[in-house]
Amino acid sequence: MVWNTTNLDELPVYGKLMKLARNPFDLTASGAISPERIKAYKASAAGFDLLFATQRLDGAGLNGLQQLADQSGALDQFHGMKSGAVMNRIDGHESEERQVLHTACRDIFNETPCHVEAAGQAKEQLEKLKAFLAELDKGELVNEQGESYTDYVNIGIGGSDLGPRAVYHALSAYLLKSRRVHFISNVDPDDAAAVLKKLDLSRTLVGVVSKSGSTLETLTNEEIVRGAYVEAGLNPKKFFVAITGQSSPMDNPEKYLRSFYMYDYIGGRYSATSMVGAVMLGFGLGYDALIEILRGANDMDKAAEEKDIKKNPALLLALLGIWNHNFLGHGTVAVLPYSQALLRFPAHLQQCDMESNGKSVTRNGEKVSGVTGPIIWGEPGTNGQHAFYQLLHQGTTVVPAEFIGFRQSQYGEDLLLKGTTSQEKLVANLLAQSLALATGRKDDNPNRFFSGNRPSSVLLSDKLTPYTMGGLLALYEAKIVFQGFIWNINSFDQEGVQLGKVLANRFLEHFNILRQAGEKDREQHPESWLMLEAAGFFQED
Repeated sequence: MVWNTTNLDELPVYGKLMKLARNPFDLTASGAISPERIKAYKASAAGFDLLFATQRLDGAGLNGLQQLADQSGALDQFHGMKSGAVMNRIDGHESEERQVLHTACRDIFNETPCHVEAAGQAKEQLEKLKAFLAELDKGELVNEQGESYTDYVNIGIGGSDLGPRAVYHALSAYLLKSRRVHFISNVDPDDAAAVLKKLDLSRTLVGVVSKSGSTLETLTNEEIVRGAYVEAGLNPKKFFVAITGQSSPMDNPEKYLRSFYMYDYIGGRYSATSMVGAVMLGFGLGYDALIEILRGANDMDKAAEEKDIKKNPALLLALLGIWNHNFLGHGTVAVLPYSQALLRFPAHLQQCDMESNGKSVTRNGEKVSGVTGPIIWGEPGTNGQHAFYQLLHQGTTVVPAEFIGFRQSQYGEDLLLKGTTSQEKLVANLLAQSLALATGRKDDNPNRFFSGNRPSSVLLSDKLTPYTMGGLLALYEAKIVFQGFIWNINSFDQEGVQLGKVLANRFLEHFNILRQAGEKDREQHPESWLMLEAAGFFQED
C-alpha cells in the first residue's frame, strides 16, 4: 500500500496547526506585508510564480504546513500515483480499483517515464494523431469536393468537455488559420441546434468523446448531429471521429473515420491532456502547440515532486487551501483569472475539484472526521469586480481567493492611455484586489470600513501560451490530488453522480409509458410519478 491512511486530525502536526489557527497572522497590522515578506513568500516552477504574502500565516504556520505535507506522505502518494499504484479504491469495500495515470499522457519527454507502459500508449496515440493531422494539413484528407475541413465539433460532457473546452478558449489566440472548434455538451437539444446552425457540415469533422461508449447525453447528441448529416445528404462515417476506450461500442470502423483511445486509468476530469483533449486541440492549434501543452504539464508534474513546498507551487497551494478550509474555517474558494481567455477555467476546476474531493468517506471506508472539498467558483476579472467583489470585501462570508494573471497579453494589441497600457491596468487591478482583501481599510464611516484579513494567493506568469496553459492545468490537477491525499479520501471516483442517473432513467421510463399511452403503475415508484405530474407533464383522467 503506497498511501498513508492516517486522517488529517490524527497527524502529529494537527494540534500545532489548530493552536496557530486560533491566532492567525494579522494582515492588517502595521508593516505586516513588508517588502521582506513579499519577497520571501513566493514559490516558482514551470513558468509560474505563486505569491502568497497575503495569506494568514507566518513562518511558524509555513513550517507547520511543511510538516503536514511530510507527515501525510503526500509526495510519496503522488509518486505512487504516477508510477501506477492502484489509487482509485476504498479499502474493504467494492470500488473501481483503478490506476490513476493522467500524468503519463505527458510523461513522454523523459528518458525513464514513471510508468513505461502507459507513457508508451500515450506516445502511440500521439503518433496516430500526428499522422491524422498531417493528412489534414497536407490536403490528403479532404471532403468529396476536395475541400479542406475548417471546423470541428467536440461532442462530450463532463470531463470530455469542460477541461478541453477551457484549454481551447484559453489558447484561441493561437488557432490555426481557417480552423474553428465548437462544443456540444448539454443534452438540451437547443445546444446542438445552435451549433449546427453555424456550420457547413460538408467541411466539418465531429469528434465524439466517451470512454465507455455509452454516455447517454453524448450518444443522444451524436444521433442529433448524425441526423443533420444524413439530412444534408452526407455519410456521417466520413466525418465522425471516435475518442473512446479500446474495444468500446464506439471503437467501430463501420461508423467512424478514425478512432483514438483513452484508457481506463485516466479519469474524465483529468483527461484534457489525453486524446480527449488532444484530438480537438491538435485540429485547432496544430500538433506543435499540442506538444507544448504537454511539455508545460510535464514540467509542472516534475515540480510537484519537490519536497520543499517553497519549490512546489501545486503542493503549497494545496496546503494553503487546507489551512484556510480546515483550520480557519472558510468553506469556499474563488478562482479569479485576470485573463478573458480563461473564462471557462473556473468551470473546469469546479468539476475537477468538487467531483474529486466532494467526499465524506475516507479510503478506509469510514466517515470523515472533518471537512473535505470546498466549493469552487469564479469568473474572470475585471468583470467580476463589478459583480460579486462587494461580497468578497465586505460580506459576512470570508472567501479565500486564487488570482491568476499574466504580465503580457496574448495578442500584443494594446493601447497606451493615461500613461499605462490595458494589460498594465489589468495586472494593477489584480494586485490591488489581493492587497485590498488582505489589508482592508479603517474608516469612521462603517459603510466604508473594510475589515481586511481576507486571504488570497496570486499566480503569475509572463504570458498565457500553450506551454503555460499546460503548466496551469497540471498545477491544479496536482493541487486537487494532494488535498485528497491529505484528507485521506479517494479523489478519483464519482459515485455521487450515479444516483441522479438512476433516477433520471426512471423518469425516462415514465415518459416512454406516457408516449405509448400505456398503463401507469402508480404503486411502483409513486414519488417519481407524483413529481412528473406536479411538473405538468400529464393530467389524471
